[in-house]
Amino acid sequence: MTYAEALAHVRGALRFGICPLLETVEDMLAELGDPDLAFECVQIAGTNGKTSTARYTAAILAGEGLDVALYTSPELVSYTERMEVGGRPVSEGAFAHGVAAAKVAGERVNARRAAAGERPYDITEFDTLTVAAMVVFAEAGVDVAVLECGLGGRWDATSAAKSIRSVAVTGIGLDHTRILGDTLEEIAGEKAAIIKPGRRCVLGAGTAEPKSVEDVFLARAAETGVSPVRPGFRVTKRPHRLGAPLELDVMTPRATYAELAALKPAYQAANIACAVALCEEHLGRALDPDALFTSVVQCPTPGRFQLLRPEPPVLIDACHNPQSVEAFLMALEDVAPARDERPVLLAAVLADKDVDGIVELLAGAFPRVAVTQTSSPRALAAEELARRFSDAGAHVVGTYPTVEDASSALCGESYVACGSITLAGELAAIFR
Repeated sequence: MTYAEALAHVRGALRFGICPLLETVEDMLAELGDPDLAFECVQIAGTNGKTSTARYTAAILAGEGLDVALYTSPELVSYTERMEVGGRPVSEGAFAHGVAAAKVAGERVNARRAAAGERPYDITEFDTLTVAAMVVFAEAGVDVAVLECGLGGRWDATSAAKSIRSVAVTGIGLDHTRILGDTLEEIAGEKAAIIKPGRRCVLGAGTAEPKSVEDVFLARAAETGVSPVRPGFRVTKRPHRLGAPLELDVMTPRATYAELAALKPAYQAANIACAVALCEEHLGRALDPDALFTSVVQCPTPGRFQLLRPEPPVLIDACHNPQSVEAFLMALEDVAPARDERPVLLAAVLADKDVDGIVELLAGAFPRVAVTQTSSPRALAAEELARRFSDAGAHVVGTYPTVEDASSALCGESYVACGSITLAGELAAIFR
């Protein structure tokens, strides 16, 4: 199978969904000889921050001398970004090999089910990619794989991995409500399901409020006999300009790590703390402070408050729901406190998100707003987004049918782009 054929197969699968069973992926993995048993796994769930936390976790474990794989979603530019080994995306050949194995496994499993008079599984894109990742990671000989949940936790394809030793939940917000539930407590219940007997567990800062959400996690921990760890952190210096460091201390039951630094916005402090505690729990010991400092300061977080061009500056952020937009705006306040001096905002939003909640937050934060539409089939039409911003009191200065059109029109300007992961990815591809 070529890379192009692998992409065609993946894109031809069910694009977005979650099936209330894990047997699909479990049976596909069993068909391939259980490649997920060749290494240990760390699993991370959460509404926001889980990708960054996964990246920091992988970087820290690598700094401790382990051979580490990383599985995240969605990609910014290339599907190969979803699978990393040794801190780098896998090759197109390795990706295609994994997808080919997953395809064959799915076909064999469904053929047996059909022969037995059973309904074939609906194999989703994420099912295929998760199985493919397990194959690639096993053949790479990694020690541990850091797995980011795609959606929820209870029925997420990553939960089919049989060697999960440690888990973390970063926080809870209202997102994917059609699938996960309409309340914070329902969503918390879906994510808390990754807490299971015998696993080590870290609860991030975003799981502590409101109390009803915290109660869901504590009840699940008590039910499974797990004692969750809650790391603390203290921001000692907020970045005052783009490229300036965030400085923080992280406190866990095992150690205090003072004067850590990251060239990131302050909202990454909670994710760093969660990753530090998760690595401690997985290793069963405190971390090497010098190695930790290096791992944190060097860890990339693509698409998260990322400067694509220094002059004139182009800043992207993958915030895509009100909770993450609030965190982004707080970070922006640190480096550009004067609203009237901020550059134009370029916004694009997916139609199935809380569009009004996102628009309400962004409309008053920028003196000028331009809108566009990404290539995602779930994208909100640019004209409709422009209307929403105008209704919210924003000064809309441009409406562009594609991200490429918007980038061309704004090529000589400084701008900030946010509102969807796909917008961040399409701009990253243009500037790559």
